[in-house]
Amino acid sequence: MIKPADLFDLSQCEHAALFDGCAAAWEALDRIAPYLETHVQPALHNRCDGVAYIGERVFIGEGTVVEDGVMIKGPAIIGRNCQIRHNAYLREHVIIGDGCVVGNSCEIKNALLFNGVMVPHFNYVGDSILGFKAHLGAGAKVSNVKLTPGNIVVEIDGVRLDTGLRKFGALLGDYVDVGCNAVLNPGTILGRHCVVYPNVNWRGVLPAGRMVKNRAATEIVPRRADP
Repeated sequence: MIKPADLFDLSQCEHAALFDGCAAAWEALDRIAPYLETHVQPALHNRCDGVAYIGERVFIGEGTVVEDGVMIKGPAIIGRNCQIRHNAYLREHVIIGDGCVVGNSCEIKNALLFNGVMVPHFNYVGDSILGFKAHLGAGAKVSNVKLTPGNIVVEIDGVRLDTGLRKFGALLGDYVDVGCNAVLNPGTILGRHCVVYPNVNWRGVLPAGRMVKNRAATEIVPRRADP
């Protein structure tokens, strides 16, 4: 559940070298910054629709559209045929694969997005890795810092593993789908093909092919007549 190959199709990422020698996939998070320092070759092959701020240490591939109001601070590598939509905020140390969407008012920092990832509406993604064709519903947030002191600990089969990371959001396996307004707490790991329902507050490790449902009670009452 924690090895890179357990979660991700590494052929769907041009930067799979980040995982070389990693026993746990989260180890790649500390490698993103130094990887970008040595691999960014600034070049802008994109089209801008409107006015965007793009930092000096940014590469953007062909066919990608950057819309009005976007800020890409860099260093960053953005792949081909992506959509970086209105008012998206890409902070330091971001790697985005081909065919991805980063949507309106989304914020991303120190993160790796495999090919085909959709982060389309009002999302926050910090210190995280999103696998091939992972999708976040509108308003879904990936929290990356716990409220109490200390490193983030992941528990698997009753064994607590200290990640060594103070900041660690989530690992989303290939094809994971997270519903609108869900919150993924620090240290979340979702296996391939998992689904998290809207408004769920999730913490921990979810094996591949599972669904997390929100069974909050609802009440149906007669509508009162207008006075």
